[in-house]
Amino acid sequence: MQLSPLDWIVLALYGLTVISLGLIFARKAGVNTEEYFLAGRSMPWWLLGTSMVATTFSSDTPNLVSNLVRNGGVSQNWIWWNFVITGMCTVFFYAKLWRRSGVITDIGFYELRYSGQKAAFLRGFRAIYLGVFVNVMIMASVTLSAIKIGEVLLGVDKYTTVLVAGTVTLIYSATSGLRGILMTDLLLFGISMVGSILAAFYALQIPEVGGLSGLMINPVVADKISFLPDFSNPSEVIAILIIPLAVQWWSTWYPGAEPGGGGYSAQRMLAAKDEKNALQATLWFNIAHYALRPWPWILVALASLVVYPTIEDLALAFPNVDKTVLGHDMAYPAMLTFIPHGLLGLVVASLIAAYMSTISTHLNWGSSYLIDDVYRRFYRTNREEKHYVRMGRFSTLGLMLISSIVALQLQTAMQAFQILLQIGAGTGLVFLLRWFWWRINGWTEIAAMAISFLTALYFGFVHTQLGFQPWSPSTTLVVSVIITTTGWLVVTLLTAPEDTETLRNFYHKIRPLGSGWHTLLTESEKEAYDNTEKSELTASLLSWFLGCVLVYSCIFGTGFIIYGHSAIGVTCILIAGFSGWGILKLLPRIGLLR
Repeated sequence: MQLSPLDWIVLALYGLTVISLGLIFARKAGVNTEEYFLAGRSMPWWLLGTSMVATTFSSDTPNLVSNLVRNGGVSQNWIWWNFVITGMCTVFFYAKLWRRSGVITDIGFYELRYSGQKAAFLRGFRAIYLGVFVNVMIMASVTLSAIKIGEVLLGVDKYTTVLVAGTVTLIYSATSGLRGILMTDLLLFGISMVGSILAAFYALQIPEVGGLSGLMINPVVADKISFLPDFSNPSEVIAILIIPLAVQWWSTWYPGAEPGGGGYSAQRMLAAKDEKNALQATLWFNIAHYALRPWPWILVALASLVVYPTIEDLALAFPNVDKTVLGHDMAYPAMLTFIPHGLLGLVVASLIAAYMSTISTHLNWGSSYLIDDVYRRFYRTNREEKHYVRMGRFSTLGLMLISSIVALQLQTAMQAFQILLQIGAGTGLVFLLRWFWWRINGWTEIAAMAISFLTALYFGFVHTQLGFQPWSPSTTLVVSVIITTTGWLVVTLLTAPEDTETLRNFYHKIRPLGSGWHTLLTESEKEAYDNTEKSELTASLLSWFLGCVLVYSCIFGTGFIIYGHSAIGVTCILIAGFSGWGILKLLPRIGLLR
C-alpha cells in the first residue's frame, strides 16, 4: 500500500507541527532539572491526565488488542481491564501521597522511606533496572509496532522506520523537557483518537464486513464478542477472568498500572500543582484510558477476522512483510489499508502520534532516573543545574539507541507484555503496603525484586530445560506470586525495621491512612489521627469502588449499545453517571484539604 501525495502532505504538516510545538519549550526546559523533568510542578490535572492517556495510547496498543481479540475474543481484554482496580486504588489512596513526597522521581522515594546503604542501593539499582532494562523493553515493543505499521502502510523496511521515527521523536523530547511533552501530548491524543475512530468506521464499510449489523451476525466473529469467557471452560475462566481480578491487579508490576502508582504516572502526579490536581489527573487518566478508547480497536480486530481470518491470509495479502514479525497483531495495520487516501495520511499520522507520545514520555522518564537517581546522587553531586539538564539530553539519546536495537529482535507486542508481567509478579503488594505499614523495610523490597526476577528466569529458561512441561502463563503467574510474596514476607519479619527517626519523618511528611503506623505514634498523635482517619478512609474506599463501577459500566454500556442491546447499554451508562456523581460528592472528604 503506497501513500498518495495528499497523504504525504498530511504527514509532513503533522510532523512540522509536532516538532515546532516541542521546540518552543526548549529554552525553558534547560533552566533546571525540576523544570526539565517535572515542568516546574505547576501543571493542571486535565493536561497531566491527557498526557498519561496519550502515553499509554502507544502504537503497539491496538496491535496488542487485535492479538487478544483474534486469538480468544473480546473477553481476552480482561488481562488489562483488571488494571482498572489498580488504577482507581492509585487515584484515591496514592496520588495525594506522591504529591506530598516532593521527590523529583518516584525512585527518590527509597531514601525518603528507608535508611542507610540499602536505601541508597535500592535507589541506584532500581533507577537502572527500571530506567534502562524495563524502559527499553517498553520502548522496543512500541517501536516494533511502528516497524509493522511502516512495512504494511508505507512499504519501508524496519531499519528505515527505526531511524526516521526515532530521530524525529528524539529531537523534540530531548530538547523540550516534560512541559513540551505534555503540550505535545495534548495534540497527539486528539489525533490518535480521531485516527482510531476513522479506522473503525472504514473497517465496518468493507463489503465483506457489511457494516456493524453485518459484523455482529457474521459466524466468524460469533464466538468472539462475549465480554466474559466461556464458563463451560473452567480453565479459560480462571486464566482470563478469575486470576486477573483476584491476583494480577495487586500482585504484578506493569508500567502505567503499577500498584500504588509509579513510573511516568508518578512523574505526572509529582508535576501537578497540588494534591487535588494530582488526584484529578489520575482519575481522568483511568476513565479515558479504559472507558473511552478500547472499542474502536476491538471493532477493527473483529472486522479483521472477516477479512483476514488467519495469519496465512495476512501473509498472502502482504507478501513483502518480514515473516519474523508476522503475527495476529499485524491485523490492525493491515485493516488500515482500506482507508481512502487523504484520510489514510491522517490515520497514519495518528499511529505516529501514538508512537511519539509514548516514546517521548519514556525517554524523559528514563532519563530522570539516570540523572537524578544515579548520576547526581552517586557521581556528580554539586554541579550546576544546566549541567544535569545537558546530561539528561545525552542519556535520552542513549536510551533511544538501545531500545531501537532491542526492537529489531522482538516479534510480537504480546511477547513483551508477558515478559514484563512475569518479571514483576509478586512485587505489587510491597508497593501497596510500604506507604501504610511501618514494618516494611529496604530488605523487603530487595527480596521481592530479587525473588521475582529469579523466579521469572526459572520459568522462562530453566523449567523446560529440566524436562518439565511448560506451564500456562496464568499458572506461572500465580506460582510466581506465591513464591515472591512468601519470600519477601519472611525476609521482612526476619530483618530489623528502619530506624525510628526515618520512619517518623516519613509519616509526618506523608500522613498515610490506616493503623499501620500506630506503633510509632505517641498517644496524642494517635488521638489526633483517629479523629480524621475513619471518615477519610471510608470515603476513599467508597470512591475506589465507585470509580471501578464507573469505568466498567462505561466499557460494557458502550459494548452493549454497539452490539444492539440499547436498553442494557443505556442502563450501564446511567449507572456510570450515578457513580461519577457519587465520587464528586465524596472528593471533599478524602483528605485533600487536610
